[in-house]
Amino acid sequence: MAADRTELALAGPAGLPEEPDAAQATGVGPGRLALRRLRRNRPALAFGVLFLVIVAMCLAAPIWSHDVAHIGPSGGDNLNQVVVDGKKKDVVSPDGVAIGPTWHGRYFLGAANPTGDDLAVRLLYGGRNSLIIGVSAAFITTCLALILGTLAGFLRGVTDGVISRVMDVIWAFPVILLGIALGTAFALGGINLGLVTIGSDSKLVPILIIAIVYVPYMGRPIRGQVLGLREREFVEAARAQGMRPLRLMFSEILPNLSSTVIVFFPLMVANAILLEAALGFVGVGVRLPEASWGTLIGLGVEKIQTGPHLAIVPGTMLVLAVLGLNVFGDGVRDAFDPRSTIREEH
Repeated sequence: MAADRTELALAGPAGLPEEPDAAQATGVGPGRLALRRLRRNRPALAFGVLFLVIVAMCLAAPIWSHDVAHIGPSGGDNLNQVVVDGKKKDVVSPDGVAIGPTWHGRYFLGAANPTGDDLAVRLLYGGRNSLIIGVSAAFITTCLALILGTLAGFLRGVTDGVISRVMDVIWAFPVILLGIALGTAFALGGINLGLVTIGSDSKLVPILIIAIVYVPYMGRPIRGQVLGLREREFVEAARAQGMRPLRLMFSEILPNLSSTVIVFFPLMVANAILLEAALGFVGVGVRLPEASWGTLIGLGVEKIQTGPHLAIVPGTMLVLAVLGLNVFGDGVRDAFDPRSTIREEH
């Protein structure tokens, strides 16, 4: 298997072997070679660091809330005022319009709503919810896609027919429309799985919806790759030695899908965050009083004339997070591509 991957790594655009460079000549494995290519892709690394910075900021939400803003995420102890140069300054006007940033820790980005919630605190806590939902949904999508794609591609026949048709049905609907439809249905009464009941206000609802919606987008490529792998010589040799199908899938097929999973996962996280924002924007994602970037954008659009920063700030955070993940994911894809033009210095 390692030899097969090394041959692919040395193949040029026309499928002909290239002259091995110094790294490949020393027997470097495909994983380490991909890591070295990724390290040479500085734009991808820079955007990856940008995403990590956003994650660190969101994880530090309790610290900012407690030690800097001195306001809880729901704003129960808000006084709607902040002291600037020894003078008290209102952050919400008498007619209930949020006034904008004070740049002094408390209400650093202004008030989030007429009740005087701190926008910076809500932004960081909302980012935590968006990231948790995005990563959790992408993880479940990856697990389901691996299981269904591997079973469909390896067993073929009736199993492949049933799994493929189910994925085709999901694939036929636009992602946002299907997500909103499922979110609206589950928002009314939650999810009842017999022994387990999930409330309509639980974050598990958008996680499961997003995870199911994106399964075909990862499961179909995995199925196609498994269809090719099951005909390879090393699988035929293992089958000839009497290895059972289940062991074949775990020992020969799944290890060869690792690069595909690594490439798809950051892109799935980015898509999941975007879909969660869409669900939150229309009110079927994270439920108030909790926040996410999508719910903050939705509330900000309602005040776009009097407080444009209420929509611009969470929208900017969403764009930067998704952009960072997408560019980094493209870099990971290029690193695992044997035809990549990125080469390491010697």
